[in-house]
Amino acid sequence: MTPWTQVYSPVMGNIFLSALVAALPVFVLLGFLAKHVKAHYSAILGLITCLAVAILVYKMPAGMAGMAAVHGALFGLAPIGWIVLNAIFIYDITVKSGDFEVVKHSIAGLAGDRRIQALLIAFSFGAFIEGAAGFGTPVAISAAMLIGLGFKPLQAAGLALIGNTAPVAYGALGSPLIALAGVTGLDLNLLSAAAGRILPIFSLIVPFWIIWTMAGRKAMMEVWPACLVAGGSFAIAQFAVSNFHGPWLVDIIGAIVSMVALVLFLKVWQPKTIWRYEHEREEAHAAKVEQTTGKVVKAWMPWVFLSLFVFAWGTPQVKTFLNGGTKTAPNFLNGYTVKTFEIPLLHKNVIKAPPVVAKASPEAAVWTFNWLSLTGTSLLLAGICSGFLAGFGILDLLKIWGNTVNRVKISLLTIAAMLGLGFVSKSAGLDATMGLAFASTGVLFPFFSAMLGWLGVALTGSDTSANVLFGGLQKITAQQLGLNPILTAAANTTGGVMGKMIDAQSLVVASVATNQQGEEGTILRYVFFHSLALASLVGVVIFLYAKVLPANWMPQQPAAPAVVTAPAAAPAVPAAPAAAPAPAPAK
Repeated sequence: MTPWTQVYSPVMGNIFLSALVAALPVFVLLGFLAKHVKAHYSAILGLITCLAVAILVYKMPAGMAGMAAVHGALFGLAPIGWIVLNAIFIYDITVKSGDFEVVKHSIAGLAGDRRIQALLIAFSFGAFIEGAAGFGTPVAISAAMLIGLGFKPLQAAGLALIGNTAPVAYGALGSPLIALAGVTGLDLNLLSAAAGRILPIFSLIVPFWIIWTMAGRKAMMEVWPACLVAGGSFAIAQFAVSNFHGPWLVDIIGAIVSMVALVLFLKVWQPKTIWRYEHEREEAHAAKVEQTTGKVVKAWMPWVFLSLFVFAWGTPQVKTFLNGGTKTAPNFLNGYTVKTFEIPLLHKNVIKAPPVVAKASPEAAVWTFNWLSLTGTSLLLAGICSGFLAGFGILDLLKIWGNTVNRVKISLLTIAAMLGLGFVSKSAGLDATMGLAFASTGVLFPFFSAMLGWLGVALTGSDTSANVLFGGLQKITAQQLGLNPILTAAANTTGGVMGKMIDAQSLVVASVATNQQGEEGTILRYVFFHSLALASLVGVVIFLYAKVLPANWMPQQPAAPAVVTAPAAAPAVPAAPAAAPAPAPAK
């Protein structure tokens, strides 16, 4: 098929008018969600709109647009849908076995106050799962645990989404930043350090934000010491590890430090009043549940299995082994656990063009089915081990898993349609048009660089994908405006984390985990203001770093040394005008 080159200003050559048209699929999707239309219908309508804009306005060949939708649907089912399905499977096993009741009462014994439980689960434990797995896993697990503990479904979903923000840039063992370094050519450790000088501010704020959202300002002030300990300990660890080690273990170390610090603090401090929901009766919490050490350990084993399996699956060594080894050193799994499929009509036929990239380049379109190394497979194995420990047989587990599939089947369809929309938008260049509109904001670009990352995650559902999508644009625009490209690239990933709570994928995951299928629009309305407000605050911080604070507060990529050739007797000759200028220092 003849290659097709993306065009970014198809509407009268005007980038802003083109951006309005490019945003139509997003308006359709979110608008129908907000009007209480079921998520799978909203997603399908958004996808149809996206296909229409891509084909009729951007003149993308219909076959290419259709295969982009197929590519997105496949990616939506694996890895994302596979994670959601098996995370809920683990939760269903613990409920069926009765172990979740023991877990619930053991947490209540540590902290009967719902506010403290939210800090432990939605923020600290969620950050650990984010660091190990990412891609929707922490929202699924945290929301399911909160709903099992007795939280209201809407609040369980909303709190899990708000909590899953500050850790996201370092999720899945640093995957978003590793991808950002790959597409921009900027130093990974400098990007890690830059994000680690922005996000700790929000790691400190988010626990307070969670409790204020949940219970109000007055109730938040009653537990401010616990919020400070949970957020402050995580922020300190986040800054230290990101600046002095790298992006790989930031969330895992930060989460462990936060959980240990909060648990130790609770041994010497407890809130004066125990906060619970109005509908909860005191006697319900006083119900006697036999809590022997053996029962508590057994009840927590599914979550221990989950943590161990997810962490192991996230390490490069285990992932490489499960994928069949390397090209030079294959193992016995080689050729069996990884299958790659080039998407027909699409692979290498879409040409990205300047200024989104430095030079025109074809886009690969390959779906990799690495079934054994998928994070969802680690969750499935954790569930099987948990089921055996709980005394279930193979047939029992198959029945539970089948019931889980039946429970989430519509949500899997929704995820597939939403990812289809995102992939069509990416392949047709709709998202690049919106990005270029942000990049045209001139002196305000440092603020809007964070909002661009927010938009990218809201569209793609992934901070990693948003970094791949807009990372190069952030670097090019920074160089054109005389800004520090390390700062604007870091703005993309740190602003992006605040879009995580409103992306369609996360909304579906949260609705499934809290048994609110069809209420994705309600969840969106609950978290939208928080997402926009926090993203705007990130933008303000980026603007201050760029325009107000000293330049040495943010790391900078060293300029490549100029190579000058001149006769021995001649004075030094300046570099040729055609050479690209070195980035100017941040202002």
